[in-house]
Amino acid sequence: QVQLVESGGGLVQPGGSLRLSCAASGFSLRYSNVGWFRQAPGKEREGVSCITNTGAITYYGDSVKGRFTISRDNGRNTVYLQMNSLRDEDTAVYFCTVDVVITARSCGPTARASWGQGTQVTVSS
Repeated sequence: QVQLVESGGGLVQPGGSLRLSCAASGFSLRYSNVGWFRQAPGKEREGVSCITNTGAITYYGDSVKGRFTISRDNGRNTVYLQMNSLRDEDTAVYFCTVDVVITARSCGPTARASWGQGTQVTVSS
């Protein structure tokens, strides 16, 4: 079964850190661009960070630049999102997908992007 599974979310205080994982099963992530997106209640989904299949290009949304880092471990078939200095406004459900178009200035899902359950990140004191 081909799927992506997000994990690593949780409740953290402002200023804290979390590392999210996007693990693929049933296919290899090695040849795929991967993107992290998030959606907060009542808000549209926004691009957080994306990485090309080679890792040569990464994209970060303005609100997370300098705080979040995306990386990939093709041997583990997993892409990570290290989130530091978390803020209340980072609270959202975080999703990953492989159907993304990436440039250094933008990242967006294609029309065929599929979405899993996501992982909830809650930043609150």
